Amino acid sequence: MKFTRFKKQNEALVLQGIVTDDGIQQIEGDIFSDWEHTNLVHNVEEIELLAPILPRHVIGIGANYVGKPDDLPSELPDIPVFFYKPISSVIGSGKPIIIPAKIEEVKFESELAVVIGKRTCNISEEEVTDSIFGYTIANDVTAPQFFHEAGHWMIGKSFDTFTPLGPYIETELNPDKIKVEAYLNGDKKQDSETALMIFSMRKMIAYLSSVMTLEAGDVILTGSPLGAEMMKDGDEIICEIAGIGELRNSVKQG
Repeated sequence: MKFTRFKKQNEALVLQGIVTDDGIQQIEGDIFSDWEHTNLVHNVEEIELLAPILPRHVIGIGANYVGKPDDLPSELPDIPVFFYKPISSVIGSGKPIIIPAKIEEVKFESELAVVIGKRTCNISEEEVTDSIFGYTIANDVTAPQFFHEAGHWMIGKSFDTFTPLGPYIETELNPDKIKVEAYLNGDKKQDSETALMIFSMRKMIAYLSSVMTLEAGDVILTGSPLGAEMMKDGDEIICEIAGIGELRNSVKQG
């Protein structure tokens, strides 16, 4: 099932819905616990899709893909490279990515994003799937020029519009059998199976749960495949995962 958030054209009220063959069926309630169908169905062309969730937290992992199976390390680092992204950086599909003033390019990073569905603390890898509500697509936009010389990444990943999410949250995806892709102005730049992750999705979430309590609505970005490049004013980036859809954003100079 695919969940989304949306607005009617020229209206401010944010609505929730699920994707059906007839359009977006409006739903009411808390998608993580108790929601119900309504009889209202909206034509996709007559609504504005928003980021499918307003996350509680957004947590990313860095340098988490290799180019081929032979490059996977025999031993994992003791501590994964995690970082936070502010919720103020979240936008939906169709919204422009704004390049900060005095910078001409930023980097796209297409990623599988995990949406946590319930309170999660100190779980094993085998228990991770039960804590997942669904999956969406993220573009972990980065301004490398703002990386601190000591290795701090936060500023370079925190600007407004730097976390596009969407277009939907898919609850029935098999994360072990997907490809993460990205197209810059129609040219494919990223194309990788999730099997090339250094820290698997389950391993990274189990690790995070041993450090902090995760809650429903937390979003975990699972890393970007090789091939990410810089993008500039006037470009269009499409991040794609079959089964979820296309996360499509233009790029504009701030």
